[in-house]
Amino acid sequence: MGVEERLQELGIELPEPQAALANYLPFVITGNLVSVSGQVAMADGHPRWVGKVGDKVSLEEAVEAARVCAIQIIAHLQAACEGDLERLRRIVRLGGFVNCIEGYTNQPKIINGASDLMVEVFGDRGRHSRAAVGTSSLPLNVPVEIDCLAEIA
Repeated sequence: MGVEERLQELGIELPEPQAALANYLPFVITGNLVSVSGQVAMADGHPRWVGKVGDKVSLEEAVEAARVCAIQIIAHLQAACEGDLERLRRIVRLGGFVNCIEGYTNQPKIINGASDLMVEVFGDRGRHSRAAVGTSSLPLNVPVEIDCLAEIA
């Protein structure tokens, strides 16, 4: 089954890739690598969730935010692949950041929302290395931000 069919089976419609909000690029291609800038869960130009995990944002909401970040990453990868996600050879690495209260330790469970989706969509090509880091704040006070390094043909 191809990637497009898999997305359809999962009920995922890729959004229009979001433009950069400052002086950076949404993604950069160098050689056969694509680096996708950090993605946050947005809807209609506004954060879908706001606040710290463990305070105003639940574990379940943060997992969903990570999944939305992953969908946005896939949309940027599709743009980098000129519309053909079959060119994706591997998700190499995800970098996950969780805006959380002091002492919070469930960052890996949250970033699993993105990791699991990459494997659901790309199969073995979606298996990757990863970081899941807790932080005291993120831009726009979002609970989750995720970046990606991928290999393309």
